[in-house]
Amino acid sequence: MMILTSKNNPLVKETAALKEKKGRKEQGMFLVEGSKMVSECARSGYEIERVFVAEGYMGSTPCAEDKIVRVSDDVFRYLSDEKTPQGILCRAKIPALPLDAPKGRCLLLDGVADPGNVGAIIRTANAAGYDEVYLTKTCADPYAPKSVRASMSGVFFTKLYFGERTEILTALGDTPILAADMDGENVFSFHAPKKFALVIGNEANGVSDEVFSHATHTVKIPMRETQESLNAAVSAGIIMYVLAKDEF
Repeated sequence: MMILTSKNNPLVKETAALKEKKGRKEQGMFLVEGSKMVSECARSGYEIERVFVAEGYMGSTPCAEDKIVRVSDDVFRYLSDEKTPQGILCRAKIPALPLDAPKGRCLLLDGVADPGNVGAIIRTANAAGYDEVYLTKTCADPYAPKSVRASMSGVFFTKLYFGERTEILTALGDTPILAADMDGENVFSFHAPKKFALVIGNEANGVSDEVFSHATHTVKIPMRETQESLNAAVSAGIIMYVLAKDEF
């Protein structure tokens, strides 16, 4: 098999562009890196368009031979977003999901700005059974390499919906909206409805006024006076599991 050795190769350049949001938007694809993540991507049913392997890679590839592109180790480092590349990554198509009403409990990420937090929240959502995640346009891109990495395959097994706040609130319809807020009810004594949307707000500013005005309940994690807040992903994880405790 021919090995691509130039960073100026058109296929290499357009693949490297997927590390940036502009490239992902233009091409409708995102990067998945590492042998386990690529295998999980294939298992989930996501459409893998190409698999890139470094010349020194000796592991397995989950795709047909005609989708595999072998590149030099130097070119692979150029494509990779990892500090220590594993030698395999793929380009996968981003699903085009029109906004739809949730089937069960779900999440609404209202301006969560850190891609690591977005990915970690999606990871926990998948683990705790929150199958649908709605993201406002002010959120970090869940298909950014850092988000995909932090999601640890969660991004493949949850439905991700995007929209303006008004559009998302319309899609949620009469679904009860639970906002995480420091003045809310103690989440450990709160009795959640079977179906609801849990809102996680921006790391610095919390839930937006527009979304908060539609909240039917507010919940908080009790803390000692010496600590005023928790990381957004940690807070989301605690609340998700507490609200879903009857399912486990």
